[in-house]
Amino acid sequence: MALGTLALFFLGVIHNYWIEIVAGSYALGYLAVPESPKFESDLNAAMTNDQIVAALDKLVADARPLVSPAILSLIESIRQSIVSILPNMGKGNAAIDQNTYTIRQTAIEYLPQTLKRYLSLPPAYRNTFPVQEGKTATQLLIEQLTLLDDTMKKIVANFLADDTQALLANGRFLTSKFQNEDFLKAL
Repeated sequence: MALGTLALFFLGVIHNYWIEIVAGSYALGYLAVPESPKFESDLNAAMTNDQIVAALDKLVADARPLVSPAILSLIESIRQSIVSILPNMGKGNAAIDQNTYTIRQTAIEYLPQTLKRYLSLPPAYRNTFPVQEGKTATQLLIEQLTLLDDTMKKIVANFLADDTQALLANGRFLTSKFQNEDFLKAL
């Protein structure tokens, strides 16, 4: 509103009290435009796996109206990776313990803080102003979320590698056991 009023001054429509009118227009515009919705995360380190799942569901729901479909898709993919592995966490060796830490930290800190920092920027700024190496905040967020998503997928694959190997070994056993001709003749 202030810019519109200032334009009226430069066009010669407003002559007297133009500074007061511009300031008043600015104040009126500030009061008339609703504040951007705040993005808050209530994830913390003391949460159980079920509480983390519920909080991640809320995080996705809260982010849905505030981000583009591409960003939402990455958030949902990260959430899915975390949720898929939570029941299997705690089985284990040092590598798994490091993965457990990374998964929990991604759920309770890395993902929510990344989104919070992005959403604290004005929407027009996120998409238009180059921040780093000609990239906008939105492009940088997509890169960061892609990194988190790829990392979560790799951790899930590594986490389940032992189970996958056990399944493959079981398949080899069943094949050798039941494809044996002697066994089939006995039937």
